[in-house]
Amino acid sequence: MRAIDTPTIHLIGQSLGGVLIRALFHYFPAQPPGRIVTWGSPHQGSLAAVSLARSAFGRWMLGASIAELLAGEPARWQSPVRAIGVLSGDFSCGLGAVIARLPRPHDGVVTVAESGFAPAADACTLRVSHFGMLWSRVVVDQTCQFLRTGRFAH
Repeated sequence: MRAIDTPTIHLIGQSLGGVLIRALFHYFPAQPPGRIVTWGSPHQGSLAAVSLARSAFGRWMLGASIAELLAGEPARWQSPVRAIGVLSGDFSCGLGAVIARLPRPHDGVVTVAESGFAPAADACTLRVSHFGMLWSRVVVDQTCQFLRTGRFAH
């Protein structure tokens, strides 16, 4: 990121991507300024991933990248020194709801509580599913609002 010739770099991460952005700033904190928006990211862990990891097939499917999340490692990471916006979904449709008993509200994979991140500058819950976030106009509009202003349009 430091090699990109621009003064500001905003980052958006969906699901585990949001946790990976936090890992980037934990291990390499000296990054250009900008804002971060996470979409349905399991900042507090994931009941669905824990349930899936109980089987050999589930561990294979999740891969090694999920091990730190399941071990609770992200809870010990320093928060990035920049404005973070957390978008969560509450349309309960997805594979996670099939493999685990997810407490409501959830987006079908990640609960709203699991996506919470105390140091966030703002948080917003939308009527979208986990994978529906990728195609949602309201998610894009809220993301653009946060990147421009550091707040969601409530």
